[in-house]
Amino acid sequence: MIKLIVGLGNPGPEYEDTRHNAGFWWVDEAARLLRTSLQMERSHFGLMARTQVNGQNLWLLEPQTFMNLSGKAVGSLARFFKIQPEEILVVHDELDLPPGEAKLKRGGGHAGHNGLRDIHAQLGSPDYWRLRVGIGHPGNKNEVANWVLKKPSPDDRIAIAQTLDRTLKALPHLIAGEMDKATALIHTSKPPRPKPPRQPKPEAAVKPDQSTEPPGEPAAG
Repeated sequence: MIKLIVGLGNPGPEYEDTRHNAGFWWVDEAARLLRTSLQMERSHFGLMARTQVNGQNLWLLEPQTFMNLSGKAVGSLARFFKIQPEEILVVHDELDLPPGEAKLKRGGGHAGHNGLRDIHAQLGSPDYWRLRVGIGHPGNKNEVANWVLKKPSPDDRIAIAQTLDRTLKALPHLIAGEMDKATALIHTSKPPRPKPPRQPKPEAAVKPDQSTEPPGEPAAG
C-alpha cells in the first residue's frame, strides 16, 4: 500500500507553471479529489496533508526546499511516521517521455533528476515508486536546465493536463497498492497521434468552352 505521495517541484510563484513542477500539479489535483488541503508543516519542510482512505492513513507532500533538496522533506516525514520506501510514491517530471505520456515504476536510478537523487540519499534506498510525467526533451542536454524551468508550450501544457487527468484515475489503485491495475490505466492510454494535415481536394477538370463565340474571342457578358 502507498502511505505517502510526494509531488516534486520548486516553491514560489515564479516556478508555479514551469515543467519542473509537474509533480506539484499532480498532488494538487490529488488533494482536491481526496477533499483535503495542503498546509505548511515546517517540521517536515513542506506542504503536507494527512487524510484517511478506506481506514488507511495517507500523507500528501510537496517539499518546499527547492528541487535539489527534496529528500530533506521526504526523509523527515518518512522517518517520523515510519513509512518504508516501498510505501512511497514520488510524482515527478520526466524528460525521457513526451508530453501526453506517463509511466509507473518501482526502483531504479535517478537518471540525473536532482530531486530523485536527493531522495535516494535521504531514504538510503531507491526502492520507492515513481510516477513519471512526460515533459519532453529540448533535444540538447545543455538546454535541459532552462527547459525544465520554463513554461511548456500551450499544446504541451494541454497534453500534460490530459496526462494528469488520466493518471489520477489510477489514484484509488495506487493507494491500495493495486499496482497492476494502476499500471494498466497509466500505461495503456497513449496520447492521440496528431492528425496529418488535410490535403487540398483536386480541382475539378475544366470543361471545354461550350460558348458559341468564335475561337479566340472573349465570352460575352
